[in-house]
Amino acid sequence: MIITELLAVLSISAAVGLRLALPLLLIGLLSGETLWNNVPLLSHIPPTIVVSVLVSWSLFELIISKDRPTRPLLQSFELFCSPFVGAIAGIAIARSVSLEGWMMGLVGPLGGLLAFVIQLVQVGWLYRNRYPKLWVLFLQDFLCVCLVLFAFDAPRQGGLIALLLLWLAIRMSAAWRRWYVSQAAAQDRKRPRQYKQNPD
Repeated sequence: MIITELLAVLSISAAVGLRLALPLLLIGLLSGETLWNNVPLLSHIPPTIVVSVLVSWSLFELIISKDRPTRPLLQSFELFCSPFVGAIAGIAIARSVSLEGWMMGLVGPLGGLLAFVIQLVQVGWLYRNRYPKLWVLFLQDFLCVCLVLFAFDAPRQGGLIALLLLWLAIRMSAAWRRWYVSQAAAQDRKRPRQYKQNPD
């Protein structure tokens, strides 16, 4: 069914929203002998180079994500890259499940958008609440791996988790907006940035 394939795309895109390189690395490792043949761009690069880069990048982001001083820089970089990586991962999963026709043109933008939204909420969380607890970061790593595995073996469950993450992201962003607007005086609620000089 097409719904199942779309849920698999949502699952892998949500994983990219949590971590960038790790999902791409797992896609290649779970693809068996074909490695990254279904992955756009990476299929044209020798596998040894792809493995080396993705392993290094995965270790880097797993370590740096726990380091407070450098986390904002990593988060900003991943926010910029997330739409592209999300689209690549979504197309790779769509190809692996033999999705064809007009749906192939949909999964790229859909995957990129979902990855971007989840990354955007992480950046907002970083600047709104400063630094999350260490256990939250490890939970993100674990959830990222689970979403990749679900995309291959249990797309319905993975897609539902991805939709839950999207719902949480929307609710959280709406709550932050209400908090931000509530700081302004009643007459400035439509323009809460008015008369402010410093970042909030």
